[in-house]
Amino acid sequence: MLVMAAPIVQQRAFVPRYGLDLAGGTTVTLSPVTPDGSRPSRESLDQAVEIIRDRVNGSGISDAETVRSGDTIVVTVPGRGRQEVLELVGTTAELRFRQVLAVAPARADAAGAPTPSGTPAASARPAALPHPSGGPVPGPSPTAPASAGPRASPGAQRDDPLAGLDLTGIEPALVEEFRRVDCSARARGQGVPDDPGARIVACSQDGSSRYILDRAAVRGTDVRNATPAVDPATGEWYVSAEFTDAGAAAFARVTGRITGLPEPRNRLAVVLDGVVVSAPAIREPVVGGSARIGGDFTRESATRLARQLRYGALPLRFERGTVEEISSTLGADQLRGGLIAGGLGLLAVVGYAMLYYRGLGLVAVSGLVVAALLTYLSVALLSAYAGFRLSLPHIVGLIVSIGVTADSFIVYFERIRDGLRAGRPLHVAVETGWRRARRTILVADAVTLIAAVTLYLLAVGGVAGFAFAMGLTTLIDLAVVFLFTKPLLTVLARVRFFAEGHRLSGLRRPRRTAAGARPAPRGT
Repeated sequence: MLVMAAPIVQQRAFVPRYGLDLAGGTTVTLSPVTPDGSRPSRESLDQAVEIIRDRVNGSGISDAETVRSGDTIVVTVPGRGRQEVLELVGTTAELRFRQVLAVAPARADAAGAPTPSGTPAASARPAALPHPSGGPVPGPSPTAPASAGPRASPGAQRDDPLAGLDLTGIEPALVEEFRRVDCSARARGQGVPDDPGARIVACSQDGSSRYILDRAAVRGTDVRNATPAVDPATGEWYVSAEFTDAGAAAFARVTGRITGLPEPRNRLAVVLDGVVVSAPAIREPVVGGSARIGGDFTRESATRLARQLRYGALPLRFERGTVEEISSTLGADQLRGGLIAGGLGLLAVVGYAMLYYRGLGLVAVSGLVVAALLTYLSVALLSAYAGFRLSLPHIVGLIVSIGVTADSFIVYFERIRDGLRAGRPLHVAVETGWRRARRTILVADAVTLIAAVTLYLLAVGGVAGFAFAMGLTTLIDLAVVFLFTKPLLTVLARVRFFAEGHRLSGLRRPRRTAAGARPAPRGT
């Protein structure tokens, strides 16, 4: 429990986040846009619904909802800010890896000035890519030149911001577009899928640099998996992408081809929805089948990008319609009622255990307390690190788990009493009773767990939330019985109060008759 509590204290995540019914959220309506203006197909809409649902609720525990309403898609996400929801569901998430052909500051007066991140204005913030031995390939040094071509005089640079750049082999029309592109615009092309078979002009994510990029060498469809991670040396977040076999071969080819080229053509730009996320320099071919996408990421933005890449690009482009903040559908009164119901149920179980099992009931009560603490820690951890949102169906599932945990105690206690009635010493009855009760507990919890997993996989919404809570508490019940209840009873079997069968211990031995026969078993 100390191990589980440490990250909670570190993140100050003492209170779990609430779901739609308890905390409200944001609703976004998305309208599809096709290239020719025609009505989108049902298959493309259904595919978009599935991808957006995976993005906002990939783990199935965030209480987010995604539904199709005619030709529009309505997304409701609990507790998130308006802008975060728009970025999560509105971006197409088309990933490309493109060679950099030319790079320049976004504005003529920015030439030679540092970007906000402190790197030279002629480049986006470089991110290291892993080399075959597993170590990072360093990006260009701060003194790296902007190009391999001859450098023009300062006066010429002021007259022409592209002076001094090596534009060899680049189409004049593309150069003119490169000259005119406005990277200070609010939407720097983001959300507009680029043509992977054509050279393009693109802006950096922070709007400080503009690029001419070659045709896409590797696409998002070549990414098998993507996960957020943090660099232990620098503390910076990045996204680790694993390629398919075809993607790994293509990535090795392009990194091998540009290795050794002059700046900036030895850079490989990571382009997401037409925006350059990072453009690291390649020092040697990368043949490991994975890449590291770096940038000014936070934990949330790295997780969001990894989720977008993992679940794929949207088959359609969407226009954002109405965006509304919604209030909770139930609120504090229903939460308070659920907690009161759970408390009353717990008190009823505790009272029954103490009246029927007496001293042995203290073991059941302590086990329930441990289970409650583990449940709280699990919910808080999942809320802080996995996007879990506590809703009323989850609370119902947690309340039902009280009976599941108490049932495991009763099965074990009754097997111990059976051993005492057979004339065994308490320490022997504890071991033989455990062997008999263990199988029953495992079978009962396995049935509950199978039902919970089935509901979780096949259902959505509140039913899936109830199933998740029931499955979680079933696993906690197994941990408590195996790692707490059994060892505690093994210790108590050597305590005189319980070993001698005191009348308040709940383990009183049956009296024998004069002939040595035992009377019929009693409830106490």
